[in-house]
Amino acid sequence: MDSTEPDAGAAVHSPAELRPVAHLRAKAAALLLFTLMLVFGSALYLLYSRGVFEPTQQLVLTTDDSEGVVVGMDMTFSGFPIGRVRRIELSEDGNVRIVVDVPRKDAHWLRETSVFTLVRGLVGGTTIKAYSGILTDAPLAEGSVRPVLRGDATAEIPQIMASAKELLANLGAMTAQDSALGGALGQVQSLAERLQGPGGALGVVMGNEADARKVVQTLERANALIARMEQLVVRADRQVFDADGVMPEVRSTVVQLNGLLADTRQSLRKVDAVLVEAQAVGANAREATGDLGALRAEVESNLRRLEDILSDLQRKWPLARKPELELP
Repeated sequence: MDSTEPDAGAAVHSPAELRPVAHLRAKAAALLLFTLMLVFGSALYLLYSRGVFEPTQQLVLTTDDSEGVVVGMDMTFSGFPIGRVRRIELSEDGNVRIVVDVPRKDAHWLRETSVFTLVRGLVGGTTIKAYSGILTDAPLAEGSVRPVLRGDATAEIPQIMASAKELLANLGAMTAQDSALGGALGQVQSLAERLQGPGGALGVVMGNEADARKVVQTLERANALIARMEQLVVRADRQVFDADGVMPEVRSTVVQLNGLLADTRQSLRKVDAVLVEAQAVGANAREATGDLGALRAEVESNLRRLEDILSDLQRKWPLARKPELELP
């Protein structure tokens, strides 16, 4: 190889490219320090946003089952988080102690009468909720221990399934061919067929066709009897109220009777006059006695005529004591 040819390595690494960077270590250290500060600041911000540096008070919730509860989950009040689970521990009596940190700025929502619930829903995770009905009660003291009420929606699923199975079994028993409902439906169908039959509803009510036929015959006879009664009423009306009936004769008889009564009234007036004369004239007693006999005979004659007219009226009147009605 010719020694005058340039070296390949020398052509690639020129003296200008291999110059050292000024303060390289300081810059690397500054970059590393900035990265560490950025990480530390981010951690501090996360801790601050999580409320690590915020003053809190402790609340202990006790329950017999903490399934679904994890450290860091929120305790809500009216849908807003006011506390965070810090730790979960098992007490000596076998119950679970859930330690919750409540910020002091939100602690005024918790009162001595507050109620705490632990709910596990069908959809979603477990939630811890606080309820304060009376906000004017005494505030909840720090470190208070309160029981938590559990509500598990999934615990009702077996009962719901059992009820559904029982309902389906009862429905199957009701719709079976030999069930009481099937028999009732068959009876209803037979009843409908009988209603559409010759006897109709009357045959269903009476139970058999013969009795239904008797009822129909009885109704027909009743209709015929009513028709005959109407004819009798028309004939009686004609006999009583027509021109040749009983009422015109009775009217004429009443007119005659009124005339006889007027004659009787005049005769009585004459008797009264004679009695007055008899009382006034005592010497003519024999003559007055003869006049009284004549007047008495006249009165008796009028009374006999009145009795004959009354007998005739009773004989002609349709409502006599013993009326006779001739049926057609």
